[in-house]
Amino acid sequence: MSVIERLQTMEALWDSLTREPTGIKSPKWHEEILFDRKEKIESGHANFISLEELKSKHGK
Repeated sequence: MSVIERLQTMEALWDSLTREPTGIKSPKWHEEILFDRKEKIESGHANFISLEELKSKHGK
C-alpha cells in the first residue's frame, strides 16, 4: 500500500471506532497518569517547556 492508501485506511478505521456505540474505555493506568498531572498543575509543581525546547533536548 502507498502512504496515501495507508493514511486513508487509518482514517477509515478511526472513523469507524469513533462511531462505536459502546465507546472505548481508557485503561486505569491512563486515568491515574492524568490525575497525577492535573494535581501537579493545580499545586504549581508542573514544569512546561516549548516544543522547540523539547526538540533541542532530544536532538531533533
